[in-house]
Amino acid sequence: VAAGAGGHASAKSPFAMVQEIREWFDGPVALSGAIASGGAILAAQACGADFAYIGSAFIATDEARAVDDYKRMICESDSDDIVYSNFYTGVLGNYLKGSIRNAGMDPDNLPQSDPSKMNFGTAGGDARAAKAWKDIWGCGQGIGAIKQVVPAAELIARLKREYADARARLAL
Repeated sequence: VAAGAGGHASAKSPFAMVQEIREWFDGPVALSGAIASGGAILAAQACGADFAYIGSAFIATDEARAVDDYKRMICESDSDDIVYSNFYTGVLGNYLKGSIRNAGMDPDNLPQSDPSKMNFGTAGGDARAAKAWKDIWGCGQGIGAIKQVVPAAELIARLKREYADARARLAL
C-alpha cells in the first residue's frame, strides 16, 4: 500500500516502494495507491508490480454496499479533498474531507493520535464520536478519475480501454 491509497496508507512513493521490495522479493507484488485509471495500472506494472490493486474507484459502483452519500462524495471530489491523518485509528490513512466536515470536525486541524493506542472503533475512544469507515470515509487520491457511479462492469471496461490507450501511447 503506497502513498495515495484509500484508508490506511503509506507515505512512501510507489516507485520507491516497489523498487525496494523487488530487491528482496521476486514473488507477485500487488501495488495500491491512487490507482483509478488504465494509465495508472500500466504505471504500476512499469515500476515492477505484477498487479494494480484498485479500491476507491470500486466504492463508486452500483454493486458496492457503501451508502449513496459516500459514493456521491467520491464522484464530486478529487485529490485535494483527501486528508492524511492518524487521528481516527492511530494508523495514518487517507480520508474524504467532506465526511470529516459532516462529522463536525475541521479536516485541516485534526490532532495527532498516539499510535500505541490504536482504536478502530471510535475517534479517541469516545463511543459518541464519529467512527472510522462508517462516518469517516476512507478514500484514495486517485478519485479525480471517478466522475459517476456506474456498474462495476462499466468501470472495468473503462479501465481496460484506458490501459490499451496508455500502451498505444507508449508504443508497447
